[in-house]
Amino acid sequence: MNAVRMATELSDRLDWLNVSGLRLERLRGRVVALGFWHAGSVVCSNLMRDLNLIQGRHSDGLTVVGIHCPKFDAERERDCVSKAVSRLQLRFPVASDPDFVAWQHYGIRGWPCTVLIDTQGRIRRQFAGDLCLTELDAAVDELLHEAGEDDSRVFETLQLASQREPRLPLSYPSGLAIDDNHVYVADSGHHRILECTHEGRVLRQFGSGNPGLLDGNSADAGFNFPCGLSLRKESLYVADRENHALRRIRLLDGDVETVHGTGKPGPAVTARGELDAGTLMNAPSDVAGTLDQLYIAMAGTHQIWEYDLNQRRMRVLAGSGRAGCQDGVGHDARFAEPTGLAQVQQTLYVADAQGSALRSVHVTDGAVHTMVGKGLFDFGDQDGTRASALLQQPQALVLDSGAPLLWIADSYNNIIKTLRLGGGDVVRHEIDYRLHRPAALAARKGSLWIANTDAHELLCLDIEAGSVRRVAVGE
Repeated sequence: MNAVRMATELSDRLDWLNVSGLRLERLRGRVVALGFWHAGSVVCSNLMRDLNLIQGRHSDGLTVVGIHCPKFDAERERDCVSKAVSRLQLRFPVASDPDFVAWQHYGIRGWPCTVLIDTQGRIRRQFAGDLCLTELDAAVDELLHEAGEDDSRVFETLQLASQREPRLPLSYPSGLAIDDNHVYVADSGHHRILECTHEGRVLRQFGSGNPGLLDGNSADAGFNFPCGLSLRKESLYVADRENHALRRIRLLDGDVETVHGTGKPGPAVTARGELDAGTLMNAPSDVAGTLDQLYIAMAGTHQIWEYDLNQRRMRVLAGSGRAGCQDGVGHDARFAEPTGLAQVQQTLYVADAQGSALRSVHVTDGAVHTMVGKGLFDFGDQDGTRASALLQQPQALVLDSGAPLLWIADSYNNIIKTLRLGGGDVVRHEIDYRLHRPAALAARKGSLWIANTDAHELLCLDIEAGSVRRVAVGE
């Protein structure tokens, strides 16, 4: 156990988002868990959801407090953090700490991190990372039991914090797929997939709308914040991020089945070769591929996985499992929360969100090359050559339907950009519509479809005319 010291009071400089304010001295008699995080990381999101769960289990003796410390410039904005609190449905107090005051007081070294404070205001444990639910839950239970033994525990259920978005037909849409007749939308915040006409009329809904990992018919099946979508023959594959699973919707009858994943996140896979059916995924965020192969952006373990549809075999194509922007072959390369994929023949293009980078992977040998991006903390908004261009947390990319051009959702810059394949520059594409963290793209016959995620809407850009229409999904 770490050396015991008294917890530092939370600074008056914190900006509380969903409560009027909070003082640690008023929480004496309760265990306190301080969760340090930032909004743009799926690894941090894993921890925040676990803290939500632990708060519910120990509501009569535990107070969870989220301390948001920004990595990206966009995360210094109050609205960006507030949207993340709503998206994650956090029920505990959250404060924005843009100046890293609490971070420095508690000696935090990286995201995410949890600090446990006992009922007498002493720092007792610190947990780094996101895969610590069991250990963290046991530590809380131990501290509460200890407080009961020395009579320092106050039994009281506190009012839960709450901040929710208005109820709209779409909630944080984060995945798109399109064909000649339909557009498929991952209505992520509503935990469902919608099949729509190009005008937005909903034809079918896959998933009950209740979060969970449940196979079966379209009305009963359960998803949990599904994201990336990929159409293959009569199947729609889904990167079911919060279920840590790859799912398949059979479009002929609407039935849903789990291809891989158990609902629980797992550590990075270091084994080479075929993975067994029980190998845990961690925050799959997009899926792309051909008739024979699927590629999965495994954001939580900083890897790209490959699934052979014919042989039903899964393996790691590239990524060591450690965050970084390092080129190499297969397991020697490093990614940083890859969230978007686009395949062009034998090359897989990757939006590497935490690295603010665009990467390419040769699917035959797993060779990784950085096209745009310089490092984990090099980001911005700059057009130009591949060597000079800067992005800020790109979430998605798609190949233009009629040109060797990649469209890029430069999410934290709230901009759509392009990169011409074959050596072209990064160029912003001006559109006459305000974007709010666009997180998914699709392209079809001269049109670019955009999930305007934090505005809870779907847009369609006529590329030649330059006009944008809002697609009234379900309205």
